[in-house]
Amino acid sequence: MTSEKANISRTAVWLKAFRLHTLPLAFACIGLGNFLAYANGTFHAVIAIFTFLTALFLQILSNLANDFGDSKHGADNEDRLGPKRMVQSGMITMNQIKTGIVIFMLLSLVSGVILLILSIAGIGYKGAMVLFVLGLFSIGAAVAYTASRKPYGYRGLGDLSVFIFFGLVAVFGSFYVQSGQAPFILLLPSIAMGLLCTAVLNVNNMRDIEADIKANKVTIPIKLGLKNAKIYHWILLTLPIVLFAIYMMGVTLQFWRLLFLIPAVLFIINGIEVNKSNTPEALNPFLKRLAISIMVFTICYGIGLII
Repeated sequence: MTSEKANISRTAVWLKAFRLHTLPLAFACIGLGNFLAYANGTFHAVIAIFTFLTALFLQILSNLANDFGDSKHGADNEDRLGPKRMVQSGMITMNQIKTGIVIFMLLSLVSGVILLILSIAGIGYKGAMVLFVLGLFSIGAAVAYTASRKPYGYRGLGDLSVFIFFGLVAVFGSFYVQSGQAPFILLLPSIAMGLLCTAVLNVNNMRDIEADIKANKVTIPIKLGLKNAKIYHWILLTLPIVLFAIYMMGVTLQFWRLLFLIPAVLFIINGIEVNKSNTPEALNPFLKRLAISIMVFTICYGIGLII
């Protein structure tokens, strides 16, 4: 390990800890909300920039806290099949990553406050206060997921958390700060995105099922078993396609726009690949592919809304 440490720069170590490959998923959620706002005629570029920036800081905060928490609680161990984590491998100390967590907590808070100041004309002081409290809750949830004394991510609540924060909060919230509106129909794409992001976590948890059992980490695949977790995965992938289609037709009434749903075939491909996988380690490539597929679909769907 000593030679490995010597051959990697501190910058590279921290970039690995940031898990930059997870950022497209966070950006897809915020991107969808901004596409929806643009289609609604209520888009402001500066607000969009700080929405993305806040999401970036929150995602990195969550990743650092996850690295710390999983190392602390034993989920990151020699049996884990995913990418090497920086704390567990000794590349970053516990104290160092604690400092990183505090820094990104502050960055998330500052960026979020600036975002609310920029959007206060549209959402009002009451709306700003509600979002401020929600922002504090988001920061706390990002840390408490695995880094708290009793992490809720170890009690089978990870899927619900991802669904809420990547779906309802990210999509609905990014639309709201742009428009000051909260139309009920916006629940359709928000729920759809939340389900897709939960599917990414589901692949992760199916891959790590053996290591999580040894670490006493309860996840949905552990509760359901691998076979039923794959059925659950199909639901997470296919229901969003229906919800996205309903929303598209509900706001445009132009059937040709449904052509922009074609990239959703990538989700079906992912479902087939995951279903065929016979071992946890075989699932590893499909995690990143699904995240990229969601990003590609979001861009195509957003274009279909605004043209």
